[in-house]
Amino acid sequence: MKDKVMEKIAGEITLSGHPGLTIRKWREYFGVSQVALAQHLGVSPSIICDYESGRRKSPGVNTVKRIVVALIEIDEEMGGHGMKRFSLTDKHDAIFSMREFSVGVVGTDFAKSLEAKVITGKDKLGKRIYGYTVIDSVRAILSFNASDYLRIYGWSSERALIFTGIRYGRSPMVAIRSHILKPAIVVYHRPDRIDELAIRLAEIEELPLIVTNLNLETMIKRLESM
Repeated sequence: MKDKVMEKIAGEITLSGHPGLTIRKWREYFGVSQVALAQHLGVSPSIICDYESGRRKSPGVNTVKRIVVALIEIDEEMGGHGMKRFSLTDKHDAIFSMREFSVGVVGTDFAKSLEAKVITGKDKLGKRIYGYTVIDSVRAILSFNASDYLRIYGWSSERALIFTGIRYGRSPMVAIRSHILKPAIVVYHRPDRIDELAIRLAEIEELPLIVTNLNLETMIKRLESM
């Protein structure tokens, strides 16, 4: 399990369009401070800060490997709580479906498969995504903690977050806006209507926002067939 986890985390960081943010995601997941990570690696905390903020050039493969190994080793020293929490199959009650793609799917093809209408960010749909998470919005609002929010990103933040139980779509975009980690695509499933603030926040974050009116069962079947 440990080797597979390390391989997947390293792969996500390497493939991410924002590797520094992905490093931060996993550092926070394991509850490791920048100072503790830097000390374990024998570098200045400012180097970790610069990687995460994007001020320093993206780390190479060997550096990524060292960072991932350090996170796991520190977690083990602290009792292994991060690894105990970690499960490839465990899902929160608010998550209907979650999957990683073996091969990236182009955003436009993803939207077409869901018969989705593009609300904003059509020009951002050309890049590939590497997974999706279908979230029950009401349950998420009532029960998610910080760790749960990180887990919806699975192995890669380059994914679609699909929100069901939407009325106006303001709350999901506010949550995305407030967190440093962002998805590649936001999907609203059968909203009553979309609040102008939700659209504005999507535009500020430069995120494609699309809407699908497929029923939930059909939507999940199409997602699983990709």
